[in-house]
Amino acid sequence: MENLTSQKITEDLLPQEFGKQGKIWVAFLLVLCAIGAYAYYRQLSEGLVVTSMRDYASWGIYISNFVFFVAISLVGSLITAVLRLTNVHWSTPLTRIAEIIAVSAITFASLIIIVDMGRPERFYNLFLHGRLQSPIIWDVIVITTYFFISILLLYFPLLPDFQILLRFKEKTGKSLNKLYSFLGSFWKNTPAQIKISDKAINILSITIIPVAFSIHTVTSWLFATTYRPGWDSTNFGAYFISGAFLVGAGGVIVAMYIFRTHYKLEKYITNEHFDKMGKILVLLALLYLYFNVNEFLVPAFKMKKSEEEHLVGLFTGEFAPVFWFAITTAMIIPILILLFKKGRKPLPAFIAGILVVVGSWFKRYLIVTPTLLHPFLPMHDVPQNYMHYFPSWEEWAIAIGSLAGALLVITFFARIFPIIPIHETIIENEQHEKA
Repeated sequence: MENLTSQKITEDLLPQEFGKQGKIWVAFLLVLCAIGAYAYYRQLSEGLVVTSMRDYASWGIYISNFVFFVAISLVGSLITAVLRLTNVHWSTPLTRIAEIIAVSAITFASLIIIVDMGRPERFYNLFLHGRLQSPIIWDVIVITTYFFISILLLYFPLLPDFQILLRFKEKTGKSLNKLYSFLGSFWKNTPAQIKISDKAINILSITIIPVAFSIHTVTSWLFATTYRPGWDSTNFGAYFISGAFLVGAGGVIVAMYIFRTHYKLEKYITNEHFDKMGKILVLLALLYLYFNVNEFLVPAFKMKKSEEEHLVGLFTGEFAPVFWFAITTAMIIPILILLFKKGRKPLPAFIAGILVVVGSWFKRYLIVTPTLLHPFLPMHDVPQNYMHYFPSWEEWAIAIGSLAGALLVITFFARIFPIIPIHETIIENEQHEKA
């Protein structure tokens, strides 16, 4: 980052009002959310019969969405915790982007689980009558813990920025100024407060790493402890974590490019950031590809009858187009793009990130659906539609609406708060000038 004055950095990083494109984007997301809300109303009034889920495919696109949201939320611990603790300063402009993705994703992961319940009014029973022997309760506990740690990791670094924002009342507006005053009223930027805040952030950064690993491991156990072909694997914990790191890093690269382009942040999110994140993404794609080879090669070598039907369905059967699309877009093409320096420029890195995110969503769909349609006990004397699963329009609308909702949270956050930490950027710029 070039040498800039504190005044210039602050003015560049202040939240900006939506332009014409921003208003169109918000309207588009609101329409998708409204359609999803109507579809959910139909599901509540008519019951789960409006979905295509039946006795066998009892987990459908909702659980695929849940696993996707949980996966992409891991980016908060990757960027904020791991890179912060290893004293990697170049990641400073990316920390808040990563944290808001994590918070919005884990919020909608929780909501989509409620949607998946046919009787959401019974949700409280999870807490009143939950059994610790159940991996579902483990998931509830660890998701709740991860959510609150992520909120705190998002909030604490914002405190010094609130004081800066309050000095620019004429640019931020009265309503936002009241919000900043409320959220940061106790912050005086004293040495004692700064020391406590830094210590708290370090503690949270250390804490969130095992919690993040736990949330993805426990989510994988929801599948691995269920005795079904395709899920009966001891590889699932590492398989899920590596995939989560991949999609999280891909999501950050996509957000980096969009914010850099629309908010003119080229001085802060530089080509070097894309180069380094591109290298990280290549490493994670290779790691996830390795676990995919492990996941399919061993059962393919043994080729037990139950596993055979599942693998044939993935590799050459009805799920083959989606399977090869997911593998190609989530791993192979991004590796080929990002291996070369030219591929780690902003635009090609953005394309690679998009491919990773899209391919990873379909990969989660493949983790859930094919296995349910190939149980150990073969299907006999059931209606034909029990043997296949394709989401109904209500399921698609709710799933797309939840994705739009997560994007809407990120969009409004960028409108209300600085998407790049102002205080930390000023400090780093001063340290760079002294050096």
